[in-house]
Parts: sequence; C-alpha cells; structure tokens
Amino acid sequence: MYAGPKEILQVGERLKYEVSFLGINLGTIEISTDGTEDYNGKKVYLVKADIKTYDGIPFVDLKATFNSWADASLNHTHKFTSNMKKGDEQWEYQQLLMDYDKMNVNMKVWENKELTAEKDISLDSKINDGTSLFFLARRYTKLKRSIKVPTIIDGSLFNTKLNFRDKTESVEIDKVDYPVRTKYFDGQADWEGLYGLSGRFEGWFSDDEASVPILAKMNVYVGKVNIELIEWTRKGWTPPKGK
Repeated sequence: MYAGPKEILQVGERLKYEVSFLGINLGTIEISTDGTEDYNGKKVYLVKADIKTYDGIPFVDLKATFNSWADASLNHTHKFTSNMKKGDEQWEYQQLLMDYDKMNVNMKVWENKELTAEKDISLDSKINDGTSLFFLARRYTKLKRSIKVPTIIDGSLFNTKLNFRDKTESVEIDKVDYPVRTKYFDGQADWEGLYGLSGRFEGWFSDDEASVPILAKMNVYVGKVNIELIEWTRKGWTPPKGK
C-alpha cells in the first residue's frame, strides 16, 4: 500500500531543489539524510534542510538550517533544531526536545547565543516538525486516503492535512530529458512557516519505492512558488519514466 521506511531512508541521500516564482529563480532547498543515531534508546535518522536565497534577490535574504532527529518509522520526530538569519547580524537558534513518556516538548530559543525564551508544551500525540514531515509524506504517498499530521511550528501545535490520492501523473523538469512518472498529492498547512509558507500545497513524488519529491507548488508571501528537483545523490536511483 505504501513504502516502508527502509525504502525511503538512505544515509547519504542529497536532494537539491530550486525555488522559483513567475520564472524568477529565488534560491535553493537542500534536503539530506546525514546518518543514524541512538537517541534515548531509539534509532533515529538525522535529516537536514538547508535553505538559502540567491544573492541579489530584492527584499529577500533567507538563510536557514533545520535539523530533525526523525524516528526510524518516519511517523514522528524526537528532536528539532533550527538556525535562522533574522537580520544582518542577528541569528535565531531554536531547540525542541520531545519527551513522549511525559507527552511534552521543551522549547528553547536563543538570539545570538543569548537564551531569550523557554517553555514546555503539552502533547496529545506524537508530532512532526517541518523537516520530518517531508519524510513522512514520502512514506505515505500511495496510502489512498487523507490524514492529519500533528505538526509543531515555532512552538505552536497545528495539523497538516495530506490528501494521498493515488493519482499517477507524468511531470517534466529541466534536469531530466523525459517525463518523470509520479504520484500526485495535495494538502493544507494550517500554519505559517518560513517566508509565509502556508495554505494549500501540491506535490509530485517519484512513483517508485524511493518516493523522491520531484516537484512541488506552495504558497509563500510573494505568491505560489515552484520547487523543482535540480540535483540528487541517491545510490541506485534514477527517476522513473512516465508517458
């Protein structure tokens, strides 16, 4: 029915995407699976997202790194950190530590290495952050139903709705000289993330066991952006051919 974590997760995988708006290239997102770790007796995968805008883009200067300690099941996360540029000389570092025995999250925020906020957040269920959510979506692309995923964004809890429609489509991207066979899904983010990411989104993931995201469309401050795969490192993987 859907891919298992072992098919999705591959240490050393690197996926690089270019973000564009109305044909203007804004920057890149690079997603990597950097290794495994024993975290409080649980096997976790260290996954990272690096986001940055190109030099010279007017009114936009984004640099951010997100790290997630994703459960081996790809159903939830155990720890999350982020480091984001907030100004010319200002950086914000955030840490979330999930304690599922106590069903809470400890959140700490630093501004330029000075602790500025700390709080505990009660949980009703296990949760995902924005980075681990990327991998959960890959696992369930062929689920054939909709799900709501408890998601934590900037210390607040929301639901992310994912509609897995089992709809096969061929899409074209610049880096592949043939149509790529994909599974289409869409969803709704009832939260606001980096650069105003919110609302409805669409995704096309490779129609194979790896379920590699090929193309996405998301809403941010400037409007709907395209996020297209431009580079990849994944042993044994070639984008599947569509019609």
